[in-house]
Amino acid sequence: MPGVWVIAENSNYTLELLSKGLEIANELNEKLVAFSFGNEELANDYISCGADEVFVLPALNRELPFEAYVPLIVAEAKKEMPEAIIVCATQRGTELASRVAAGLNTGLATGCISVRVDKGNLVMERLVFGGAAVQTVICTTRPQMAAIPPGTYEKAQPREDRRGQIKVVAGNVETKVKVVERRKKEQEEIDLTEAKIIVSVGRGFEKQEDISLARELARLLGGEVGCTRPIAEELHWLPEERYMGISGKKVKPDLYIGLGVSGQVQHVTGIRDAKIIMAVNTDENAPIFDAADYGIVGNLYDVVPKLMTEIKAALNK
Repeated sequence: MPGVWVIAENSNYTLELLSKGLEIANELNEKLVAFSFGNEELANDYISCGADEVFVLPALNRELPFEAYVPLIVAEAKKEMPEAIIVCATQRGTELASRVAAGLNTGLATGCISVRVDKGNLVMERLVFGGAAVQTVICTTRPQMAAIPPGTYEKAQPREDRRGQIKVVAGNVETKVKVVERRKKEQEEIDLTEAKIIVSVGRGFEKQEDISLARELARLLGGEVGCTRPIAEELHWLPEERYMGISGKKVKPDLYIGLGVSGQVQHVTGIRDAKIIMAVNTDENAPIFDAADYGIVGNLYDVVPKLMTEIKAALNK
């Protein structure tokens, strides 16, 4: 069987793709193949989580970028002729996917929010026009390729009875591009995609110092503070790691609380998978209320202190 391949730059993202990859492979009646980059120990983990076979590629030295793997992957694909290749759409993953697609002269749908099988084809859905519309795409060439953002699917769970094969792929990892320097990016030790509760800061906040209200509410709830793009990119009140939306983090917390968030489609796209959405806004016609499960029309400066008082009372019972 040619196979369905899943490719991601780390183990967490690989496990996410394996859960969807197994579903696709079963519907296409194909084997499921995962890739491990320079780490043979992860192969058994991937097999226990659904992979029928794992390709272990050589480790990169620090002078080479991630896309240096492209020639090896393309060469293997030309030999094996997989039915589909699913890639995790991180920045490096999307770069690799586009180069692999070019090397195989095939199509690629990026930013897929949904992938399903219909009559042997992958039917891929992606947001267009800033999230205002959904585009449905079918790849007419083989292999079919889709790039799926991290966090779209839950991680595959291991099973002790799983068995599979491990293939160590030999070859030189070469590229004309060399990494001449690495600089660590200063950022907070936070990953909003893992947060169970998020309190989001919007333009309803009048000044940066007032964000302390959101921080205190998040602290009481055991959550994290996030924001809309203007708060991070235009006002620079919070780091860019904290903004959510179509070009920012895509999150799915148990509870999202939007404070002074208007709810433009670009932002709602990043929070649409939250289990519960609550919003506080002075404008009863704000778009955020269309997405919210619970809404409070009011000034956040009045609502948040009262809300915290009620939470403290409940916690002290």
